[in-house]
Amino acid sequence: MEFKDKVVLITGAAGGIGLAAARKFAAEGAKLALVDLKRESLETAVGDIEGAVLIAADVSKEVDVEAYVAKTVEAFGRIDVFVNNAGINGDFKPIEEQSFENYSNVLLINVIGAAMGLKHVVKQMKVQGSGAIVNTASNGGLLGAPGMSAYVASKHALIGVNKSVALEVASTGIRVNAVCPSGVDTQMMRSIESNARKGEEAEARKQFEAAVPLGRYAEAEEIADLMLFLASDRASFITGAYYRIDGGGGAVSV
Repeated sequence: MEFKDKVVLITGAAGGIGLAAARKFAAEGAKLALVDLKRESLETAVGDIEGAVLIAADVSKEVDVEAYVAKTVEAFGRIDVFVNNAGINGDFKPIEEQSFENYSNVLLINVIGAAMGLKHVVKQMKVQGSGAIVNTASNGGLLGAPGMSAYVASKHALIGVNKSVALEVASTGIRVNAVCPSGVDTQMMRSIESNARKGEEAEARKQFEAAVPLGRYAEAEEIADLMLFLASDRASFITGAYYRIDGGGGAVSV
């Protein structure tokens, strides 16, 4: 019960990594505020987590971001851990086919939405004098990926935000770190597979998994385990870091 009575706020909590993190923090005794775009999705996914506060919010709108932070504090009085996880992959297309709207939307949600989450959560954590933040970046924030330039740009940017905010708050008792997963066996990968090879998704998966030295996608729970560690007191001297969790992909020479 490492997080017993700790207040944990998670965005993008209705599926994938966010849902896995919610279940793991709940098992460790945390009090949860769970955010996603639609309350109905949250109720379906995490309605069985006792005592969780479910909040519908659009992270691309600062008024919604400010509201989900305020609702969490209203319910629990503080925020001990922020899992800044909401994000989208956008269209999988070469640059000459990318639309202004797709680029704008991906950057708005993955960078500006995440930054606004940091803005309002940091305000609360400074009042408390403590807190741990885990941003969901990607190995796409460290590498290139053909056809995914909008997503890759957004995750490179988020790693920069992660580093900068960690330095800004280092003296205040707040730690800020990021996880950088490669492919995770979630709905987002189904979308990427479909975008890569429409109608041949199984073949796309084989190709993607073959590029991973461990030969498979990660499970969402494996990413959540790293998040829990970074949010815990065991990581008390870690801040401003970004951790690859990519099945050995970072060790491959180019």
